[in-house]
Amino acid sequence: MRLLLVEDDNHVAAALSAVLARHGFDVTHARSGEEALQALLPDAGPPFGVVLLDLGLPDQDGFEVCGRIRKRTTTPVIMVTARADVRSRIHGLNLGADDYVVKPYDPMELLARIHAVSRRTTSADGPAPVEEPPAEGPRPPLRLGALTIELPTRQVSVSGATVPLTRKEFDLLALLAQRPGVVFRREQIISEVWRTSWEGTGRTLEVHIASLRSKLRMPALIETVRGVGYRLVAPAR
Repeated sequence: MRLLLVEDDNHVAAALSAVLARHGFDVTHARSGEEALQALLPDAGPPFGVVLLDLGLPDQDGFEVCGRIRKRTTTPVIMVTARADVRSRIHGLNLGADDYVVKPYDPMELLARIHAVSRRTTSADGPAPVEEPPAEGPRPPLRLGALTIELPTRQVSVSGATVPLTRKEFDLLALLAQRPGVVFRREQIISEVWRTSWEGTGRTLEVHIASLRSKLRMPALIETVRGVGYRLVAPAR
């Protein structure tokens, strides 16, 4: 797999490139946001399988680079940063990042995340599996209080106002909303939405839950069942 490493620290990049090369990756090193964007041009060579994007770049903010990458390509992006706060993670995911790794990290964890993102991106271009519409006609929208979820068009609205969600946010919400009140285990959600069993995805799940609560402005809609998982609490009509 070709991998684009965006890292301005040459020592860090050299050490990480050596690890990645030993595990079969063809690494291209970009030292700035502009170098990264140039490397992702269609005529710059074969496509990359994953972009590892450090946020502390010398020429541009890493979040801005992520947004520009996402406008240019669907290549999976894993943000690598020392910023551990949930707000930064949510911001990165909303810009189109596929995962978020906080420094310091174990190289084997990073390798596992790269493989997990690659698998779920290549095998899950469509939405996570949800129940098929009945053969006799399109499936009616799910209505939960002020919340409306249109499964065929993947549209969500609250009190008639459209709420833009990322692909994974919609898949997660749709999964919970089809069985309100039922507790979904974390492992089950990760398997059905991210199509992986790797435990490290749990942190990404938490960030997506937080993002949904914020975007829908319904913090009590998704309830955390401590030690088990999550369930959607149907609002009173």
